[in-house]
Amino acid sequence: MNSSIRNVLFGTFTLRFSTGLTGGLLAFYLANLEHHGGVQVSPEMVGVLYAAFYATELIASPFFGLLSDRLGHHRVMQYGPIFGIVAVTITGLTTNLLLIGGTRVLEGAAAAASIPSILGYLAMATTNDELLRGKTSARFELATLGGIGAGTLAAGILYDGIPGVWAGLGALAFFLNAGIYGISFLIYRYGVHAPDRHVGPHDAPEFGLSRYVNLLRRSHIWLLAPTWIAVNAAIGVYSGQGLFNLIRIPDPRFENQLLAGGLSGLELTIGLLAAGAVFVAGLVYWGNRFKTIRRTTILFYGILGGVVLVIGALAFNHSGALDPILRSPFALVAGAGLFVLAGATPAALGLLADMSEAYPDDRGAVMGLYSVFLGIGQILGSLIGGWAAERAAIDGLLVATLVMMGVALLPLYFLRQYEHQLDGSAPPATA
Repeated sequence: MNSSIRNVLFGTFTLRFSTGLTGGLLAFYLANLEHHGGVQVSPEMVGVLYAAFYATELIASPFFGLLSDRLGHHRVMQYGPIFGIVAVTITGLTTNLLLIGGTRVLEGAAAAASIPSILGYLAMATTNDELLRGKTSARFELATLGGIGAGTLAAGILYDGIPGVWAGLGALAFFLNAGIYGISFLIYRYGVHAPDRHVGPHDAPEFGLSRYVNLLRRSHIWLLAPTWIAVNAAIGVYSGQGLFNLIRIPDPRFENQLLAGGLSGLELTIGLLAAGAVFVAGLVYWGNRFKTIRRTTILFYGILGGVVLVIGALAFNHSGALDPILRSPFALVAGAGLFVLAGATPAALGLLADMSEAYPDDRGAVMGLYSVFLGIGQILGSLIGGWAAERAAIDGLLVATLVMMGVALLPLYFLRQYEHQLDGSAPPATA
C-alpha cells in the first residue's frame, strides 16, 4: 500500500471525524440554543436539520461523481473539506435556524464531494491487485466508521468539558472543527499523488445527467443495489433508534426485555467499545480475504452473520432472569455474528470497485453510488426502526434487522451469476 493510498485513508478518517464531531456538537448546540441567544428547538426541527445532511449527500453524490471523472478524483476530493470549513464556521457564528439548515446542506455537500472522488481514486489505484483492493476497502470502511464514531464521542467532551477538570469549549468547538477539516484538505492536497488526469481521447469526458443515466442503463450495478441497500437498512434499523431505546426511560410494556431502556452511560460505553472492537477485527479479517474468497461469498457469510447476531441478541435480551455469568454465551454468539457481518460492507464496496473496471472514465460516477445506496438504506432503516421500536422496543429492532437480512439475501444469487464477468473477481478455487 503506497503512501498516497494511506494518506487518502487517513484523510478519510479526519474528514469523517469532522462529520461525526459536527453532528455531535450540533445536538448540544441546538439543545442549548436559547442560552446562545436563539429560540427553543423542537425535536421535529432537529430531525429536519439532520435529514438535510443525508438528503444532500444522497442527491449531490452523483453530480460530484461525474465531476470527479471530468476534473480528476484528486482535485474534487479537496472540495469536501472546503465545504466543511465554511459550514462549521457559519454554524459557530449563528443561531438562525435557516442558516444552520444551510450549513447542514453544506456539510452534506462536503461528504458528497469527497466520498465518490475518494472511492474513484481508490478503485483506480487498486486495479489488478485483489489483495490490495480488499485491504483498501476494509480500511476505508474502518476509517469511515471509526472517524464518525470518534468524532461523535469527542463532541460531548469538547462542548461540555469534563466536570471538575475542564469547562469545555461550547460553540467555539465548531471553530476547532474547522481546523480539523483544514487538516483533511492539507492531506489531500499535499499527501496524495494525482495519477488520474485524463490523457488522449478520454480527456474531459462528457458531463451531464444523460451520461449518468446511460451508465446506469449499461451497467449491472442494479444487481448489487438491492443487496447493499438492504444491508445498510439492516444496520440503519439499529443506528437510527438503537441508542435511544437503550437509554430511554423503560416502558412498562417491555419490562421482560433486558435491553429495553435504562442502561447507564458506563454500560453503554463498555458495550459500544466491545462491539466496535469486534467489528474492526471483522473488517480487517475479511478485507484480507479478497484474494482467496469471492466477494459474493463474503457477502453471503456476512448476511448469515447478521442472522446469528440477531439470534444471540434476542436471547440476551430475554435473559433477565439469569445470573449475569450465564448470559455471556448469548453475548458471545452475538459477537461472533457481528464479526462475520463486518465483512459484508467491504465486500460490497469491493464489488462496486470491480464493476468500475468496465467504466474507467466513469469511476467517480460508479463509486458515487456508494453514498446513494448508503443513504437510501439508512433512511429506510431509520423509518422502519422507528416503527418497529414503537411496537416492540429492542425486539422490534432486532426482528426488523432479521427481515432486512432476508431481503438482502434474495438478489445475491443473481449477483453471483454476474460476478465472474468482473475483471479479477473470478473465484480462486472452491470459494
